[in-house]
Amino acid sequence: MPRSRADLEKNEERHLAPYAQSSALSRGREHDEDQHKFRTVFQRDRDRIVHSRSFRRLEYKTQVFLNGSGDHYRTRMTHTIEVSCIARAFSRALGLNEDLAEAIALAHDLGHPPFGHLGEDTLHKLMAKQGGFRHNVQSLRVVEELELKYPEFNGLNLTWEVCEGLRKPYIPNRLIEGFIQPSLEAQAVDLADQVAYICHDLDDGLESSLIHEDELENLELWRTMKQKALTPYPHLEQERGRHYVLRTLLDHLVDDVITYSDQTIQDRAPESSDDARRQPTMITFSPETAKLARELLNFLYKRLYHNPALSAVRQRSVDYLTQLFELFISHPHLLSPQFETRVKKDGVHRATCDYLACLTDRQVYVQHQKFIGGIPSLDTSHLEQSALL
Repeated sequence: MPRSRADLEKNEERHLAPYAQSSALSRGREHDEDQHKFRTVFQRDRDRIVHSRSFRRLEYKTQVFLNGSGDHYRTRMTHTIEVSCIARAFSRALGLNEDLAEAIALAHDLGHPPFGHLGEDTLHKLMAKQGGFRHNVQSLRVVEELELKYPEFNGLNLTWEVCEGLRKPYIPNRLIEGFIQPSLEAQAVDLADQVAYICHDLDDGLESSLIHEDELENLELWRTMKQKALTPYPHLEQERGRHYVLRTLLDHLVDDVITYSDQTIQDRAPESSDDARRQPTMITFSPETAKLARELLNFLYKRLYHNPALSAVRQRSVDYLTQLFELFISHPHLLSPQFETRVKKDGVHRATCDYLACLTDRQVYVQHQKFIGGIPSLDTSHLEQSALL
């Protein structure tokens, strides 16, 4: 006999902590739908996200290094999958709802534009007079408006709880009063994102040789993890040893979060998921580890994210985004049909921003070459309508 949705919900009732968000107690969706026979609401959300076009595009969007610059560097998709794994580990250990945490994690970067945080900063400046641009707000916009999957409404019609988890920094929903934080599952995703940045971006930085291990010797967290990892194995070859130190670092951060958060939850004793939302953040590093992790993250900002070796490529990316933005603002008929239609509803600037945010790194270069690179002027008689999206 297959397990029904009701069976899965009963299983949650038996195994989840009282402060976890159960599927059966979801606030539901904006547009009512019949329940599924075999999947809970959060399992359906997870599947809708994975099957979306926005999720597939993450494979071709920058994490730190431009897509295609190396076979082993993270993309926005591999980063998302790694965040999901870490968030599930937190949730499993703390008795939270893994399905909800996984859905939030898989959706948390759907609104990221091409070229990573540089692309985000560029669009934010271009949209300064129209409300700016933030990738977390855009992720919510993607799942509520820009995905076109259903005949009767826009978006993916995800549950309130998943959409709540995409609001960061958290702003209490207009329907719910008294909450100061999202669910503990959403908090787990937020911290998993930080852990992934620290460990995996460090890995990519070392892989690229833009940063070197000897630079890390001044960082207490790295020194401690290196000693712990390599003391039993003093003769490991360099590559194997580096990866084992990174593995040890990841394990240490995950263990710290679980141990400290569990104690925080016990001390505050939330009696329900809503009770947890009314209290300050409970899924955190310990104060000692938070300080050391911040030191390592600051190092990454200085030595990797703002490394001069990446500046030329980054400047070209900014120029291309800016030029395409200015072109489409002046000639909105060049937008794909979906976004040209949105001009009347959202204005030409927001529709253009939505369109550019959906592009992958590669598509920006293709669009620029098509519309600007080989054309001596912006005479619209020489331009074709885009069909990339």
